[in-house]
This record gives sequence, structure tokens and C-alpha cells, in this order.
Amino acid sequence: MPRTWLTDRFELDVPLVGAPMAGVSDGRLAAAVSAAGALGMFGVPAGASAAWISEQAAVAAASGRPYGIGLMAWALGGDRAQLDAVLAARPALVSISYGDYAPCVGPLRRAGIVVATQAGTTEEARAAERAGVDVVVARGGEGGGHGRDDVATLPLLQSVLDAVGIPVLAAGGIATARGLAAVLAAGAQGGWAGTIFLGCAETTLSEPALKRVLAAGEADTAYGRVFDIAQRLAWPPEYGGRALRNAFFDRWHGREEELGADEAARAELAAARRDGDFDTAYVYAGQAVGLVGGPRTAADVVASFAAADDLLRRFGGA
Repeated sequence: MPRTWLTDRFELDVPLVGAPMAGVSDGRLAAAVSAAGALGMFGVPAGASAAWISEQAAVAAASGRPYGIGLMAWALGGDRAQLDAVLAARPALVSISYGDYAPCVGPLRRAGIVVATQAGTTEEARAAERAGVDVVVARGGEGGGHGRDDVATLPLLQSVLDAVGIPVLAAGGIATARGLAAVLAAGAQGGWAGTIFLGCAETTLSEPALKRVLAAGEADTAYGRVFDIAQRLAWPPEYGGRALRNAFFDRWHGREEELGADEAARAELAAARRDGDFDTAYVYAGQAVGLVGGPRTAADVVASFAAADDLLRRFGGA
């Protein structure tokens, strides 16, 4: 594989980060991705306790390889408990995005932690550089989970690479060696992939959710705020989520104001999540979901990305 800032900084075999998918990636998946030669991460849910972060960090660290943690800035509010737990864990990388993350950059960097921020527009990437982050993740609208839907990955990546002087990773729709080779050839220092890991044995997905993922195709996702509004989550409105399309989303998309006052719909979603009814409950996934295929291990997925080296040699003259 080509050596990049990402591989050199974290001593990786493959220039790839396993995205911090809150509710899907915990310490077990992070450890498995890192052990396979990429950089594994786990995502911190909005309501997670400091104790949970410490427990999952210990699991992730058990691989003996660098790992990362993802935080949602909006969920921190005035409570430093999550941030303090992350600082105590000392992961190699922390991604903090979606809200006022700037006050956290200094404490993280002073602790020797590399800081990343996900950016959905070129101006967000410029702001991240001004805030002092070490690396920016250019995340296109194809990506699963939360973020902007303003710009697709390829035009965003081209623009961000020209706009900032710090290292850039590419996210959104990167699920195979071909995708990784493409963003490396463009100048990214690595890929940031989440959806392709949804089929892995090391995720926390339930069996019904996994079946939905494996049955989904590239056109089976939808972007919006329906699931956040139904749960009364305080996500900033510019950051919707991309998930597998289902009956609940279709019923409420375009009626978000009404949904925000409908307690029966809120209870319906809560019950569906509890019961594993994914005609109503959500599974966050990006447009690359059609590439997930059958169940695999995290090691299988990371190994599949290593073929990017051959592609770069064949088509890039390397």
C-alpha cells in the first residue's frame, strides 16, 4: 500500500479509518479493525456515560494497535463527562463534529491526541483548519448516518483538497478497494468507511437489522430528520441522517413539524426499536449499502481494501 500521512502517523498497513458509528461500532469493532491493519474507531452515543466510554476504550485498546473515538459536539453541552472520559482513555485519534467542537480541540491536542472533524462543505473544512484540528474528513452526502447532504464526496473532496493545508481524509460511499484507490489518487491521505462494516460480525447490529442491511440496494436509503425529530434528539438541523428507507420515514418525511408534536409517533418508534421492527425503527446506512454483500469479519473487509495498491499501480502508473 502507498504510505500516506495516515499510515505513517498511526503505523497502519492500510490507509483506512473505520468510521465511529454510534450505536453500531463499539470497542469490539474498533479493536478488530485496528488489529487488521486499519484504524478502528467507536462512536459515543449522545446519552453514553463516562463509564461506558472507559469500558469500550479498554476493549478497543486490547488490540495493542492505535484506535479512535468519535464524539458528537452537540451532545456534550455544558457537561464535560464524555470529554473527560475520552481524555483519560488517551486514544490515538478523536473525531469531534456536529456542533461547537472548537473548545474541545485544545484539550485534546494538549493530551497528545490527534483531532479530526468531519466537514460536509468546503467552508466547514476551512473552519476546521482555523479551529486547529489536525485532519479534516471531507464527508459527502452519500455517507450513512449523520452529516450534511449538501455536496457529494467527489466534488467536495476536490474542493477541500485545494482549500486547506492540513491532511484530508475522504468519506461517503467508500466501500471497496476501487473507492479507496480513487480518493488516494485524488490526493486524500486515506479513506473513512462506515457502511461497509455494517455486515461484520463485530458490530452491535441485531439479526433483524443485519438482514435489512444485507437485503438493501444502492437506492434503498433516504436522507432526512424524521428519526431524530421523532426521538426529540437535539441534532443541529443542518445535520440530517441517511438511513435505510422504511414505512415510518415515508409516512413522516415532509411532515416533520407535525411529527415533533406527535407523542404517539414517538412512542411507536421507541417500541419498534425495542422490538426490532425495522419497518418503523431505523438502520443508518449510506449509498454504498448495496456493496455490503454477505456477512464478513472486520479483518475480511480491511483486507479487501488492500487491493487498492494493485489498482493504483495498474491505472496510476505507480
